[in-house]
Amino acid sequence: MIELVLPAAVLHRAAYGGELDHAPLHPEETPAVARAVDKRRREYAAGRACARDALGQLGIPPGPILRDPHRGAPQWPDGVVGSITHCDGYRAAAVARTADMLALGIDAEPHDVLPEGVLEAVLATDAERARLAELARRAPSVHFDRLLFSAKETVYKAWYPYHHRMLGFDEAELLLATDPGTSDRGSYTARVLIPGPLLAEGVGPDVFTGRWAVRDGLLVTAIAVPAEPAS
Repeated sequence: MIELVLPAAVLHRAAYGGELDHAPLHPEETPAVARAVDKRRREYAAGRACARDALGQLGIPPGPILRDPHRGAPQWPDGVVGSITHCDGYRAAAVARTADMLALGIDAEPHDVLPEGVLEAVLATDAERARLAELARRAPSVHFDRLLFSAKETVYKAWYPYHHRMLGFDEAELLLATDPGTSDRGSYTARVLIPGPLLAEGVGPDVFTGRWAVRDGLLVTAIAVPAEPAS
């Protein structure tokens, strides 16, 4: 399903149900989940297996995919960007060459009502709330609050490689849109709300664009930042 929201230059692998949940980990990966509960270990194993399969499509031999020591983000081979996501019944990874993509962020969530209090926790802005209300009137079958949460996750994942610093929930404003003639696919624009030195350095965009889709009880979101053509 993740292919619905990714450009052709991004390669991917997804697993449904318990597929790949018992895939072997590389010895270097096991310390990251040595004390984790079984559910977390299975998610981690399947996510890493998806990532290795996706990297194999780039011609990269299987190897350990370690975690950033500070924030836990996957550490990709040189010349590669990628992202991993998991939720109940679904795991996926997406990768691309840095010659094609500068950053990736993918997320998957159950297509269901956002748990009470979570919308407040992500600090939806007045503009975001107004847009959610408008979309809910036009397409009541879509859980746009959950979609907002998922899309914000992709913003944080795409932002991190530029700055090695996670964004706070109040540091990006995101506006969703549906594609013409449909209510189960669309796009979104995210504006980073940090006016200070991080953006002044000119590293990374301050506006991200992404795609979303809803199908078969799942919603998926993705940001893929294309590399600038060589001059």
